[in-house]
Amino acid sequence: MSASGPRPRVAIVGAGPAGAFAAAHLLAGTGGPEVDLFERLPTPWGLLRGGVAPDHHEIKRLDRSFDRDVLDRPHCRFFGNVEVGTDISHSDLVRHYTAVVYAIGAQTDKSLGIPGEDLPGSLPATDFVGWYNGHPDRRELAPDLSGERAVVIGNGNVAADVARMLTLDAGELERTDVADHALEALRQSSIAEVVVLGRRGPAQAAFTSAELRELGHLDGVDLRIDPAEVELDPVSEEWLASEGTFTARRNLELLREFADRAPGPDATRRIELRFLRSPVEVLGSARVEGVKVRPNRIERDDDGSLRARPLDEEPEMIECGLLLRSVGYQAVPLPDVPFDERRYVLPNQLGRVFDPSSGETVPGVYAVGWIKRGPTGILGTNKRDAQETVACLEKDLEAGVLARPANPRREQIDGLLAETVPQMVTAEGWRSIDELERERGLREERPRVKLASLEELLSAGDTR
Repeated sequence: MSASGPRPRVAIVGAGPAGAFAAAHLLAGTGGPEVDLFERLPTPWGLLRGGVAPDHHEIKRLDRSFDRDVLDRPHCRFFGNVEVGTDISHSDLVRHYTAVVYAIGAQTDKSLGIPGEDLPGSLPATDFVGWYNGHPDRRELAPDLSGERAVVIGNGNVAADVARMLTLDAGELERTDVADHALEALRQSSIAEVVVLGRRGPAQAAFTSAELRELGHLDGVDLRIDPAEVELDPVSEEWLASEGTFTARRNLELLREFADRAPGPDATRRIELRFLRSPVEVLGSARVEGVKVRPNRIERDDDGSLRARPLDEEPEMIECGLLLRSVGYQAVPLPDVPFDERRYVLPNQLGRVFDPSSGETVPGVYAVGWIKRGPTGILGTNKRDAQETVACLEKDLEAGVLARPANPRREQIDGLLAETVPQMVTAEGWRSIDELERERGLREERPRVKLASLEELLSAGDTR
């Protein structure tokens, strides 16, 4: 980028890990652009704060790196409690910024599409995650933990996280930053068993090996797997040998190791992993009382991909009082921004957004993270993803193909935000929230005690 003339100005919409990594890359040099980071919530860092499990302390410490590499930089500003598409529009951003980078993630859960799915007691796993992580939108969720058994649908890391949170000892939870309202509810929980159901087989389980290993080493918790569950069918055997990843092979080793273990004599809680099962109906009248599941088999489609096909057998009924579904996520469209309705992403090439009707690039509009590639990968995947998008943006700046916005001065967007968002939270406001939460945590020997309502967050973040 040229060092002469005013700095170009870039808006990043979404202050989760993808947006934070993109901002850090843009701000790393000495002559880079000014960056304004927009976030719907009063707090930055997205799933790092509201998605990573409370007992994963090491991962959560990444927030300090983001503070240092993003918000502490002189040419970066944070605009929290600002929702693009509601408080300000995409057109507003185009008028005020040289480039706009969307890092809005995948905000909604996929549904199971089965009868009874909307009964009370049937919840998206991400709602439950937001509830125990202090997400202000999930503060009032109040999941019913009075039953003895919960069922989790899904075989990925979120499913593992919620199963672990439902069975962790209260003493362990008390050393984390789990939200106070969730801590109290989990202390009183009656759940003693969590059944985790996977649509496909053990070779295709989507856990990372670290998450799976963690499930097998929880104090006071038996991880139960019927040895028959980890015997591979011929299709999976061939797939694992020819296409399976190192993680898939390691996971199968762990699953077989856990299946061979004797039950723990002192365990008071239990997690059971079952594979090749799909829910077909959630049962109950006023609320969830159980779920019907049907066995599957693995087959190859004509294109070579694996599919779980239902067997023509009588469904099994599993009684439960809580059902958490973790079967994937999808993004929602933004007004005036191209959207791929089939893949639920912004259509893009290496992060440059294009209009699918014409195939032409939309100048100055970029995507990063899940809204760019779909809900795949782990937190660190976003770093490489952001490097790719930012490299394209920087090439476009160097080539001079990005037009100067109509309202390029920072005070112009400031004036608009002052009119439309009276309770905006700045970087100083976030630091005030952060300091208060950490002070409260210090008194209780915890990493932090979160403010979990919008009112509390806005009050603590008001530095006027």
